[in-house]
Amino acid sequence: MVMWVVWLIAASVLLVVEMMTLTFYLLWLSIGAVAALLVSLIAPDMFLLQALVGSVVALVLTVFTKPLAARLRSSRGFKDTGVELVGRRGVVVEPIIPGSYGQVKIGGDTWSAVSAVPIDRAENVRIVGRSSTILEVERWEEII
Repeated sequence: MVMWVVWLIAASVLLVVEMMTLTFYLLWLSIGAVAALLVSLIAPDMFLLQALVGSVVALVLTVFTKPLAARLRSSRGFKDTGVELVGRRGVVVEPIIPGSYGQVKIGGDTWSAVSAVPIDRAENVRIVGRSSTILEVERWEEII
């Protein structure tokens, strides 16, 4: 198989996976694969050069866009919806068993959730923390 096709497939797969994860790191790898693809069109027999150029482009993009991303996140008007969830109340949609994920509905959104204790379906929970897309919850205790 021609190397530019391999780089095109790699760039496409990385881009599709990036769209599912939204981390931006795979986007930079995808752009690096495109750079390697362009080098493979110029120098088709030099795989090492192609891989080196792709790696350098991905590394440079990763290093130089990290401060930009941090600045955008701390800029005025940026809202991280996950931070707003802490302290809110939700309802368990799929039972939560310690060591595995369950699902919790908060407003109109469904989130994966973990808990230190088992929580059954339809029980009310309070969000106590968040890591990436997983919520940490505890049983909601009504004070009477």
